[in-house]
Amino acid sequence: MRKAETTLSIINERGKRNKPIERIYRLLYNPEYYYMAYHNIYANDGAMTKGINDDTVDGMSKKKITEIIEKVKTETYQWTSVRRTYIKKGNGKLRPLGLPTWSDKILQEVMRIILEAYYDPQFNDKSHGFRKGRGCQTALEAITHKGGWKSIKWFVEGDISNCFGSIDHTILMNILKDRIKDNRFLRLIASLLNSGYMEDWKYNETLSGCPQGGILSPLLSNVYMDRLDQYVEREIIPQYTKGQKRAENKEYKAVLNQIKKHKRHENWEKVKELEKVAQKMPSKDSNDPNFRRLHYIRYADDWLIGMAGTKKKRKKSKKKYPNFCETN
Repeated sequence: MRKAETTLSIINERGKRNKPIERIYRLLYNPEYYYMAYHNIYANDGAMTKGINDDTVDGMSKKKITEIIEKVKTETYQWTSVRRTYIKKGNGKLRPLGLPTWSDKILQEVMRIILEAYYDPQFNDKSHGFRKGRGCQTALEAITHKGGWKSIKWFVEGDISNCFGSIDHTILMNILKDRIKDNRFLRLIASLLNSGYMEDWKYNETLSGCPQGGILSPLLSNVYMDRLDQYVEREIIPQYTKGQKRAENKEYKAVLNQIKKHKRHENWEKVKELEKVAQKMPSKDSNDPNFRRLHYIRYADDWLIGMAGTKKKRKKSKKKYPNFCETN
């Protein structure tokens, strides 16, 4: 495993430096990656779940891995259409779920291991979904303990409708081509995206989207959604950041002055009364037109923005997210 891990470290370092990667298709010839992939997914709940054939974890062997590698070498590996089923979401609606065959799962996991090592260091720090060492908890911690979210007055929550199902294949492939300089690896991803699905034993084309349930799909969706993260970081946050600090709340300042006056006159009952009033008032002007901040966080296809600023600015910023998503 040492050689495979060393190669992953090199790929990871190139990712950190934003350097393109080349000739990664040949890594799919190394059995060590398949052993790593097997270790990662053999205990998953879906390991014994069948796709459209009887291929499950029980059929995995060194011989099977060798057969997969030989087909990959000759570029004759054929992705099997996923079996589509539906699971109920928390709101009662049904979500489509694609069930790949075991051979497809293990090859996807090998590809995921390689691509994650490269792309994860490049992902925006505000992205928390489908990432190692990150999740709902880290997203909540970022909001409650980090990055100035405590000063936020307005919150706007949104999600990308049918995110997995609406990913544009052409845009995704162009994003991947920008960094991956290996046409064979890109062709393998493209053929996976176009492998279709079976529903009620009827074949359906996949002209867009990554199947939910596909092992590689979450990573590909993050590669795709990273463009939104970059847009927010580059365009939106600087646009809605202004001023060093908020102006003082004049009403709060007036109450403090009254407290000082009554202290001089030793009117302690009035002092106590005014201190209670002051405790309920903000010390800064929350509607200061010369101060604004915008914070952003994303978990998978759900995103949240927080704004310190006027209501008018908040409404204006809200429109930019769907506009970007529709045109990019």
